[in-house]
Amino acid sequence: MGRVFGIDPLLAPACVVLGVSTSACSRPTGHRQYSPTRSSWCVSAKVCLTRHRSVAYYSNYRKRHLSFRLPPKGVSTSSTTVDCTQSMHMDEAELRRTRSLNAPSPVQTFGRCGRIMKNSAMVMTIQDPASQRLTWYKPPLSVLVIKKVRDSSVLPPFVQLVTWLIEEKRMVVFVEASVLEDPALARDPRFQVVRDRLQTFRDGTDDLQDKIDFIVCLGGDGTLLYASLLFQQSVPPVMAFHLGSLGFLTPFEFDNFQEQVTNVLEGHAALTLRSRLRCIIIRKNEDSQPTEPPTNLLVLNEVVVDRGPSPYLSNIDLFIDGKHVTSVQGDGLIVSTPTGSTAYAVAAGASMIHPSVPAIMITPICPHSLSFRPIVVPAGVELKIMANSNTRSTAYVSFDGRNQQELRVGDSLKVTTSIYPVPSICAADQITDWFDSLAECLHWNVRKRQKHLDELSDLAHSSSNDTLDSLDRDS
Repeated sequence: MGRVFGIDPLLAPACVVLGVSTSACSRPTGHRQYSPTRSSWCVSAKVCLTRHRSVAYYSNYRKRHLSFRLPPKGVSTSSTTVDCTQSMHMDEAELRRTRSLNAPSPVQTFGRCGRIMKNSAMVMTIQDPASQRLTWYKPPLSVLVIKKVRDSSVLPPFVQLVTWLIEEKRMVVFVEASVLEDPALARDPRFQVVRDRLQTFRDGTDDLQDKIDFIVCLGGDGTLLYASLLFQQSVPPVMAFHLGSLGFLTPFEFDNFQEQVTNVLEGHAALTLRSRLRCIIIRKNEDSQPTEPPTNLLVLNEVVVDRGPSPYLSNIDLFIDGKHVTSVQGDGLIVSTPTGSTAYAVAAGASMIHPSVPAIMITPICPHSLSFRPIVVPAGVELKIMANSNTRSTAYVSFDGRNQQELRVGDSLKVTTSIYPVPSICAADQITDWFDSLAECLHWNVRKRQKHLDELSDLAHSSSNDTLDSLDRDS
């Protein structure tokens, strides 16, 4: 008998994918299926390869123990295959919750204290988003408060919030350095009490990665986009209060902020993991050699490639996983996350995608073609966008409406799904918040109700045959 030892399926590297020969393991191509053969040793997990990653597929992990039994002496491990002892007859709901979604697994820690509550399945490999809930493995001590700029109506809630966090919750509060320079706040006597106890930072110069435990946004959707911009890797949990214009991404009302913030600090909150896009611009000269370090940015809504100030149509080549898919002739192209599908993309005719769906939306802007419709591709693919060699002008690319740059012929923009999502705290839950935002902000499916009929006339009760018969008699 061989030795039996336990293994964590989430930590299983690609090199231990049993049932695959060494030569097969060395090919990092798409999904492959391998037929298991009988063996005197077995494994109670089914593992397969994805692009550059290994993903463990398992079910009901808490009720079943995963174990590997070493092969007997004399059996080559390079050609030994898997014999699954677990029953493959799972019910439909269980299969639905353990199916891979073909997306890179995100980090499971957010900031210094926040993380996803452990469950029986890997993050973002289950269909039901209700299992994504926040927990703290140590009490949060620091908070970053971001307020909407150039809006005086946000100042009273801002002062009230930071005063309460400092005096009642004894937390370290970070704000932008420009906030302390606001003349309106300088005249507020309540703010002067806590002004010297605030910690400040400056965008682009100070690193907040290891200083912030969670984020509170006061304003509209732009404050959440700005928070995403500040953290280009792991993002602390974000709690967004609706004090702006639209508020599609800000589910919390400020009226009872004390109770709501306390619930979050105690770990009683659902999370929506909003995926981001990792965008890399590679510049090349006439010799097709890189001329400068690539631009690397993470975006929450979308990356837009358009014609900029040029009067000509843009001519853009689109590649997916290295394959040329199409050339876009029109005003441009929108590559958006599910979160961004309700922003610029929906105005250009795209569908709206729930943020928990791992996907990338590709939407043309005014295409010079009647058949070019928006498409949805898996979150695990890599997109490459280039200006066509026959284009009449260069293209311009912007990231969440910022950092516009020129995309010249020979330059390339690569877009993939980032492993660092934005953990957005829900007011109710992932489904309720989204549909409430659709109804309140976009007035989704809102129309005047059709009136019921009090009495039906004789004509309404008659059939079409009766009506034709009556016409024949009249004639």
